[in-house]
Amino acid sequence: MPISSNRSLGIQKNKLLRYKLVKELYQKHKTEDIPTTVVWRKYVYPVYPISRTTLYEILCTPITSELKKIEELMSTKKKSS
Repeated sequence: MPISSNRSLGIQKNKLLRYKLVKELYQKHKTEDIPTTVVWRKYVYPVYPISRTTLYEILCTPITSELKKIEELMSTKKKSS
């Protein structure tokens, strides 16, 4: 098992965990009467300096299912080594 594949899985996992934190912060402040751009500007951007496009990408990402896939891949690689 090459180290680079383990590293890329770790990088992907950390990215998804960071996405999860951003999404939780967004959902904490998002209400029906507040637009997404306002939530991004007032609450998300000061903590996580990301673009609006990145925020939209995060909101569309199936974080939990992707994390589950990565965890399964990492556990199968540990068993095989």
